[in-house]
Amino acid sequence: MIDLSWSHILIVLVVALVVVGPKDLPRLMHMIGKWLGKARAMADQFKKSFDEMSRQAELDELRAEINALRNERPFTGIEQTLHEPVLPPDAAPKLPAISETGAAEVQDETHDAAPVLPVPVVAAPHDGEPPP
Repeated sequence: MIDLSWSHILIVLVVALVVVGPKDLPRLMHMIGKWLGKARAMADQFKKSFDEMSRQAELDELRAEINALRNERPFTGIEQTLHEPVLPPDAAPKLPAISETGAAEVQDETHDAAPVLPVPVVAAPHDGEPPP
């Protein structure tokens, strides 16, 4: 930017007053003010468009990085490991199956097991007497 001191501005005003004259000086200053306003508006518009282009370029770079990460999928191995069972298939617990009579039967492929009958539970009386 042009560096003007007060002495330089005073010299320019005196020369303008002598050259243009006191009658036309306000009109000249008004015209110069309009030109400076238009120049500032154009500079601001240029700056905004340049900032928008730089933001768009940054967004394009970020989109490219995100797409590269999506295509690369660095966590695929971890995802497969998470879906594997914790226990090996031969060490999986056998869940008892309830038959129609209410007895629990254990399903075991290694040998034939007898059905396990449920054990009746007797509630203790509240007054401290032993059950009959």
